[in-house]
Amino acid sequence: MKYLKLPVILALAGIVSATGCSKKFDQYSQNSNQPLPGKVPAGIVLKSILNDIVVMPGGDADKQCQNICSNYFYYGTNEYWTGSATLDYNDLNNVLAMEAEAKRAAGNDNNPYHALGLFLRAYFFVDMSEKVGDLPMKDALQGITNTTPKYDTQKDVFKQALLWLDSANTLLAGQIQNGFLEFSGDFYYTEKISSPLSPRDALIAWQKVVNSYKLRLLIELSKKASTDADLNIAQQFATIFNNPAQYPIFTSSADNLQYVYNSTYNYYPDNITNLGNNQLRLNLAATLETTLGQLHDLRCMVLGEPARGLGFSDTSYQSFAGSPSGMDQSIMNALINSGLLDSKLSLYNRNHFYAGYTGENTYILSYPEVCFCIAEAMNRGWITGNTEDWYKKGVIAQFGFYGIVDGPNTVTLQAASGAEITYPINFGFADYFNQSAVKYAGNNAQGLSQILLQKYLAYARNSGYQAYYQWRRTGVPSFDAGPGTGNGGVIPRRWQYPTNERTANITNYQAAVQSQYGGSDDINKDVWLVK
Repeated sequence: MKYLKLPVILALAGIVSATGCSKKFDQYSQNSNQPLPGKVPAGIVLKSILNDIVVMPGGDADKQCQNICSNYFYYGTNEYWTGSATLDYNDLNNVLAMEAEAKRAAGNDNNPYHALGLFLRAYFFVDMSEKVGDLPMKDALQGITNTTPKYDTQKDVFKQALLWLDSANTLLAGQIQNGFLEFSGDFYYTEKISSPLSPRDALIAWQKVVNSYKLRLLIELSKKASTDADLNIAQQFATIFNNPAQYPIFTSSADNLQYVYNSTYNYYPDNITNLGNNQLRLNLAATLETTLGQLHDLRCMVLGEPARGLGFSDTSYQSFAGSPSGMDQSIMNALINSGLLDSKLSLYNRNHFYAGYTGENTYILSYPEVCFCIAEAMNRGWITGNTEDWYKKGVIAQFGFYGIVDGPNTVTLQAASGAEITYPINFGFADYFNQSAVKYAGNNAQGLSQILLQKYLAYARNSGYQAYYQWRRTGVPSFDAGPGTGNGGVIPRRWQYPTNERTANITNYQAAVQSQYGGSDDINKDVWLVK
């Protein structure tokens, strides 16, 4: 019997050993760097969401805001959309997940992630509504609990967005004053490439974003200021403008919400690596470049190369001309000729866009835009103040974005050989503002058009579809249309709803289309915002 003890002991040891190994295997097989489902840190989710609020240049928005044109069919056209919009419900689901995790960690909603979540809700819902009109909001984002959400009117979307922004402002003010918990994932301010801000200073910056963005929304509601009294548009604008301590807004370009490129991971879309493909296939649009040239505006030389085929000197403002966006693409391509040698259209300025990897920052919301919003509100009589002063502040701030100063400047252009040529240019702000087309005409229709034109020029190659939305709201500037823009030479006024709305939520979709557009999901009909 003594000899039986050892096998039993060994067998028991084997069982213990096997059990122990199995347990260790389960432990070691878990990836400690991978968050558990439903517990992704709020800062990681925030970073992903913030990456989706920028619209980078070079795509459809750049063309459809009539900043640039493609003159070579193989690489794209200048036609406007004919179909549906892409909506941002996935981003909004991420916002909810971020807020839920932040609440779990903090124990309540009084945290920076919830404050930014309120801003992001307003941003994404407004962005979607600008494109299509009415859309699901209150009943949306419920998953399988409600797969056929009812539509909210565009008016209600904007009303709710304004309320969310007020709540975000209040939350941020309290967190700045009284302290807050962990805040990370914010690469616009807290973790920006150069001169990152402390978490508290970043929240101060975001509070300015929230209120400056609210000014944008109120301006976009301008057509409803006299017809929808319950919106209190002028009063809400005045409340923000007249109470900077409670509602801080951008006060300089240092406050800009902008996407900054780097030469390691995220290149500016037009950079040295794609110069060979793009240098003759993309040119500037007339709505932007020709306008700048006609205004004797030095920005035309920063953005474009001289169209030497027109027969003027390299630094003559007459040498800077874009193509009408509605021009037939084959005609546009023929005008490029040999390119830098004799093109009759301004190509991209090589030094500004293609010299390296970083190009220029891309605005999401800027100080110049805020200045023009204030000037427009003064012109419309919503607030009182020196309209011309704010008009000039916006223009000068945008000159600063391109490094243009009052006095001696240099511009770098390229010869046909590719060699860089540096020209000294004296540019005087007083001379610029004294031109009849630029000198502020007063708080009247002409003055408003001047403000809106300069606001359009400040949107150049940034701010997503804001230039298009302004054109749709005001008609300024005049957009070019023709064979090149498609849609029978008519610029669309909206996007259609996504196909999945027509199939998965057909009853509510049809009701929304009927109430807004007479039953036809027509891209040429106006949304409530601009009726």
